[in-house]
Amino acid sequence: MSIQYVASSQLPTKWAVFTIHGFEDSSSGKEHVAITLGDVGDGEPVLARIHSECLTGDALFSLRCDCGHQLEEALKRISKEGRGVILYLRQEGRGIGLANKIKAYELQDAGADTVEANEQLGFGADMRDYSICKAMLAQLKIKSVRLMTNNPVKVQALESFGIEVLERIPLQTGQNPHNKKYLETKAGKLGHLF
Repeated sequence: MSIQYVASSQLPTKWAVFTIHGFEDSSSGKEHVAITLGDVGDGEPVLARIHSECLTGDALFSLRCDCGHQLEEALKRISKEGRGVILYLRQEGRGIGLANKIKAYELQDAGADTVEANEQLGFGADMRDYSICKAMLAQLKIKSVRLMTNNPVKVQALESFGIEVLERIPLQTGQNPHNKKYLETKAGKLGHLF
């Protein structure tokens, strides 16, 4: 995997004026971004979130998941603190892609849970690769984080790359009747901490 930094620019939002940093993965052709606020490369621990792309939740406001709510809450928390980073990874549908995610939704409509649907399509329960984060954090000079996540796999991944995770901060938001089974499956089958 070869992650290359591309460029940075201002990203004004309703919460703050962030800086967006573009990265390209030459092996997959995917583009990823880091969104930062404040001086994140000063050696102090950084409030952070690793967020995998979720078009349906992030942009289309789907209630099937909690993704869009988590992204918004992370942006708000970083804005309030005045310093932080979000690594936004292009790994739609836990790494299976958008079209396959829609196929998985169809299977879920017929009664499968999110893990069963992925497996029925011939995929693992979670196909995401967090090794992308190592080069992105190195470019930003971040060595220590306070990670906003419910997923212990993200903590383990960062620690395996030599990034110190000083604290796991729960990010529980967006629960509703449409994602109740989804969240139960994340906890029961994927080990998410709620």
